[in-house]
Amino acid sequence: MKFTPEELRQLGLPALIAVVLLAAGGGLIWGADATLHAANQRAAAAQAERRQATERLARISEEEREVIEKLDVYKRLKTLNILGEERRLEWADAITRIRTQRELLDLSYRVDRQRLLASVPGKPANVDFFASTMRVQLALLHEEDLLRFLGDLRDSGNAYYAVRRCSLTRTGQPPAGVQISPRLRGECEIDLITIIDRAAKG
Repeated sequence: MKFTPEELRQLGLPALIAVVLLAAGGGLIWGADATLHAANQRAAAAQAERRQATERLARISEEEREVIEKLDVYKRLKTLNILGEERRLEWADAITRIRTQRELLDLSYRVDRQRLLASVPGKPANVDFFASTMRVQLALLHEEDLLRFLGDLRDSGNAYYAVRRCSLTRTGQPPAGVQISPRLRGECEIDLITIIDRAAKG
């Protein structure tokens, strides 16, 4: 089909409009695609930020739980008077009180010099564990008396009492005419453990 020059002139304007419309449509499609890509990037960034915020919140919650647990342990140790310098006067008072209450007439003891057991790295400073060995000798009517003595000592606080060793020996028959007399002798080595938090001390 052939167009005359007149017909071509008449079709020129509509053809130009069609080209302009096609170019505009292409531009709109490209713009919409770019806008969609930017929106997807923003959504991905928002999801990443939300994920990071959730992870941070989880870490904070875990750290808070650990702090609460450590604080509970610290309060427990503080209540037991284990933290801080050793309390030799309180130890002596506890022994005297137990001897009187249990009627342990023959009881002697001595406490060795304090020694460092371990130094545990911590923040902001180390935590040091010390022990002073108490050597106890006592006359007993019955084996149960030794267990009661150790229980009373543990319940007195002022340190953590770790029994290293105890031994029982028979002392023989009581003298004639004596109704109640100790027939056993106990000897124990007990570590009195205290803890010093260098950060708290400083």
